[in-house]
Amino acid sequence: MKKITLFIAGFLAMFYLTFLAHMVQAQTYPSRSIQLVIAMAPGDIQDIMGRAISFELSKVLKTPVIPLNKPGGSGTVAGDVVAKGKKDGYSILCGNPNVYNVHAMDPEGVPYNPFQDLEPLCSVASVPFTVAVNADSPWKSFHDLVDYIQKNPGKVRGSSAGVGSTAHFCYEIIRSETRATITMVPFKGGSPAIMALLGGHVEVTAVPTGLLSPHIKAGKIRALLNSHKVSEFPDVPTLVQLGYKRDLHSNRVIMFVPTGVPDSVKNVLASALEESIKSANVVKAIHDLGLIEDYKPAEEFKKMMIEEYEMVKGFFKAAGRAGN
Repeated sequence: MKKITLFIAGFLAMFYLTFLAHMVQAQTYPSRSIQLVIAMAPGDIQDIMGRAISFELSKVLKTPVIPLNKPGGSGTVAGDVVAKGKKDGYSILCGNPNVYNVHAMDPEGVPYNPFQDLEPLCSVASVPFTVAVNADSPWKSFHDLVDYIQKNPGKVRGSSAGVGSTAHFCYEIIRSETRATITMVPFKGGSPAIMALLGGHVEVTAVPTGLLSPHIKAGKIRALLNSHKVSEFPDVPTLVQLGYKRDLHSNRVIMFVPTGVPDSVKNVLASALEESIKSANVVKAIHDLGLIEDYKPAEEFKKMMIEEYEMVKGFFKAAGRAGN
């Protein structure tokens, strides 16, 4: 009986010390600068949004939040950096669905498990996507493009942010719906993908609408298809509007931490992020980039993340392809 009493006392003491340590950590966190690892290249949607959020987050937490770009691998390079980093709340990932969707396509090719090694803190906003061509292109509409590809297979290349990216998924949806295959050429983000189109290295691109907007307005690029109806470009149709069964995939800006960060620290971060994301400056950035306000807390987004992962996995399995 004495041994049982001592065991219980020891267990309670350990529980109390662990609880006390977490309380102290929550009270002192953050005590130094935080690194925000951005999954895309400078100038991309995630980069612009990540920097806007980091500025507000610095004010809310009263500590520097330093952006660090780690593009590559359709977002999995940055995902790997954060997943394998210290679990102390001083490293946050600003990414998108590529972080977990690439794993749905190629589990062996991703050096982490997005459901075991990363935890979402929140989803920031939805990102409409646009399929576009150069303004001097002979294709005036999406139907023109599809007709050309069907008659000239293998002749049209499309830039993207990499295998498993939203653009990759968009090209697969186009192939599935129209039987027109666009040969994907991967780059390290949306901005390089646009430069490849403008430079004539590809004939098509699929990137966030907000990134293309200045080029469309300047008359350099012609938008053929949107994932959503966009008020800025009301004449650009969606696939469903053209009579197809499903629309293009869109994207999201998402915040993650490595699995294992104490709940007390995650709670501080989640609260600070919500305040930052709903600030006037970040809301303005969302609108300026042509994004859709769509904040979702961790628990709500986790369900969406699982559903989307299974959808992507099923889509590529049915298509019988996980590459270009």
